[in-house]
Amino acid sequence: MELLESIVSFINGILWDYVLIFGLVGIGLYLTLRLGFIQVKRFGPSAKRVFGGVLKKEKAKEGSMSSFQALATSIAAQIGTGNVAGVATAITMGGPGAVFWMWVSAFFGMATIFVEATLAQKYRETDNDGQLVGGPAYYIKNGLGNKGLAAFFAVALIIALGFIGNMVQSNSIADAVSRAFNIPQLAVGIIIAVLAGLIFIGGMKRIASFAELVVPLMATLYILGAIIVMFLFSGNIPAVFKSIFVAAFNPEAIMGGAAGIGVQQAVRYGIARGLFSNEAGMGSTPNSHAVANVLHPVEQGLVAMIAVFIDTLLVCSATAIVILSTGANGLGLVGVGVTQAAFKIAYGPIGEKFLAVCLTFFAFTTLVGWYYFGENNIRFLFKGKNSIRVYQIIVLLFIVLGSYQKVDFVWNLADMFNGIMVVPNLIAIFVLFKESKGMLEDYDEQNQKGERLHYDYKYQ
Repeated sequence: MELLESIVSFINGILWDYVLIFGLVGIGLYLTLRLGFIQVKRFGPSAKRVFGGVLKKEKAKEGSMSSFQALATSIAAQIGTGNVAGVATAITMGGPGAVFWMWVSAFFGMATIFVEATLAQKYRETDNDGQLVGGPAYYIKNGLGNKGLAAFFAVALIIALGFIGNMVQSNSIADAVSRAFNIPQLAVGIIIAVLAGLIFIGGMKRIASFAELVVPLMATLYILGAIIVMFLFSGNIPAVFKSIFVAAFNPEAIMGGAAGIGVQQAVRYGIARGLFSNEAGMGSTPNSHAVANVLHPVEQGLVAMIAVFIDTLLVCSATAIVILSTGANGLGLVGVGVTQAAFKIAYGPIGEKFLAVCLTFFAFTTLVGWYYFGENNIRFLFKGKNSIRVYQIIVLLFIVLGSYQKVDFVWNLADMFNGIMVVPNLIAIFVLFKESKGMLEDYDEQNQKGERLHYDYKYQ
């Protein structure tokens, strides 16, 4: 077992310390430049489309999701324990400057996810059940013409998110609820599995409805809780932002030499935790953006950018400011304990319970989102409903099992498979980027001519 742990740790060191940080940020920078800073120029129309979708309550066609439902399912997966524990880890290991580099990763990630979403739209298919399916496995197969690499990606995603990832999400919920309300972790795990199963068996339609209803409420509740903390500690806010920007380039000026935190650590932990949270470039969220019912792929690409903005620049930033303004990062705690301490300092004992409730929603919605991404790839690998039922049973077993296990090693295993699945996705979006840019030009041309938006979906 120790040998296996050492191997996994070694692979993760190579993937997350070097390959993925440079690969994901490099791709994001390249796409940002080639698309003319699309995340800046198109931010207004993107936000208008997203929030307009909330008010209009668009209806989805059978076998698809509405644009907003696809976005909500994406955000359900993105906003998770990384927004609470991951941000705390970035700050304790990389100092306040890590927050700045988290923002950098999100900025470039917005361009990356635009390309992922448009490619997922272009190469999506309709399966034997009349349901839209799509994502990296499909644009690797149909765009790159490489079925073997597509299957490799699909297997890695199913293991990383559907099985192992959902095991650790279940553990996060059970641990938080058990600490706050003194309920046995196994009992929590069984309840989670039952609730999740009721959503899973409803298929895409129920998953989309769940995400559409819960995600806006969940994110709003947490951000409002954080804003109240900011008001309570408003006198510390200027110093917080100063520490973020100064420590991003000169940590010793804020923390002193004894802290042992340099610029390299700030960059590493900020970018790595940011990427892990917003999932831009990882190949997960295109599975939901692919099935959005839109007139043109670019419409969903613009919507997808807002998901990264909400996840990192709003929710992660809220966590970071709460931690830094309350001084919880200086208490010697780690992980979610830092964020718990911050809310407890602000609200007293009820702060811990508030965070436990938020963390439960974050982890549960991630669990549902990741399940759906896995199902999408099960449909890619296997035909027929029996394979979906088997997949659902296995996921539910992992949920129960994960609720009461110590999962430090399982987290590392999940990191490894997450990292593995990123590599073929990065290859695909780099090679197929010109197609995404061509779709953007086609979209602009149709708008300039005043034409009704349309697109020929070749594989449907």
